[in-house]
This record gives sequence, structure tokens and C-alpha cells, in this order.
Amino acid sequence: MKNVTLQVKGMSCGHCVNSVEGAVKNVGASAKVDLAGNSVAVSYDESKVSLEAIKEAIEDQGYDVV
Repeated sequence: MKNVTLQVKGMSCGHCVNSVEGAVKNVGASAKVDLAGNSVAVSYDESKVSLEAIKEAIEDQGYDVV
């Protein structure tokens, strides 16, 4: 398992947390959102999903991965 922390702009509430965590889960990874830090800690298996696919899933929810 690989662990990365992504900086994500645009998250401000519980709905944002659920959207991001759900989107990441749907591509086969797990995420923990830190609203105060504007970050998402992601854990994933590189043989099953790419970091690019995870970033795309977050961006598809309307947030900016920086």
C-alpha cells in the first residue's frame, strides 16, 4: 500500500468530506479528509489504481487537486 497526502482546494463542509472520500473509495482506494488542512490522506494499491485516477476522481467531484 502506498500513502500520499494531496492538497485539495474547495472543500468546506461535511458534504465535501463525504464526496471526496466516496469518490476515492469508488476507484478502489481509501481517503481521510482534513478540512482544516485542505488535505486528503490517501492509501492505495499501485497495482490496482493509479494516483492519476484518484486525482481525477476527486476533480470530478468539483475540487481542485494542487
